[in-house]
Amino acid sequence: MSDTLESFSAEAIENELTDQRRQELKNFSQKIEVEFKNLALLNAALTHTSYANEKEKTIPNNERLEFLGDAVLELASSTYLYNHFNELSEGELTKTRASIVCQATLSKLAKKLEIGNLLLLGRGEESTGGRERTSILEDSFEAIIGAIYLDQGWNVAKDYVIRQLAPEFENSSHKNYRKDYKSFLQEIVQQDPSRKISYVEISVTGPDHMRVFEFAVEIDGKRYGVGQGRSKKIAEQMAAKEALKNFK
Repeated sequence: MSDTLESFSAEAIENELTDQRRQELKNFSQKIEVEFKNLALLNAALTHTSYANEKEKTIPNNERLEFLGDAVLELASSTYLYNHFNELSEGELTKTRASIVCQATLSKLAKKLEIGNLLLLGRGEESTGGRERTSILEDSFEAIIGAIYLDQGWNVAKDYVIRQLAPEFENSSHKNYRKDYKSFLQEIVQQDPSRKISYVEISVTGPDHMRVFEFAVEIDGKRYGVGQGRSKKIAEQMAAKEALKNFK
């Protein structure tokens, strides 16, 4: 069988999917309000590489669909933000998107949709809690978007992304990011709990009544921004603002 997902035929579906699996996929399609023409695409989106590697014959996994879904996700979310948040500058749009379109949010949405229950995992991943692993859930969420795009086209895929993410964008505190750069930087950095962020005083200059503080912000020991201000708080905010431009 070809591993080109777009060419999967009805016969291929019959060969790869049991009646039970087909019904599970149909139920999930109804849940996400997308009626798939080709259930094999959805099945591939839910197939982890560990499962595919254990099979004697080559079967599709979700890596390529994840790649495609990531691109669709970025464009759909960017389009939504552009149309609905007219007050935000280009930089603020980027910050807002980054705060929402991230592993924490996508894995949370995947859990809400109970995607973990439908994943096809290898024995190793199954035994080590793969169904709850945030990275696997995020990848599967993106792969499903890729499958929707191939099966239904851009408009349906965009609408699906917006249904999932619009509440997250609307509930975000994006209006505060322009003022509270420290909190926003902290939120971005701590998406990876292993990362450490710290503020380091570089210098204090000027007479007592006109002090100028200079602070640097470091992430995992690497300096990402430097800022100055008439107080330590302002200097740290300016350092965080600079770091947001440099930290990816």
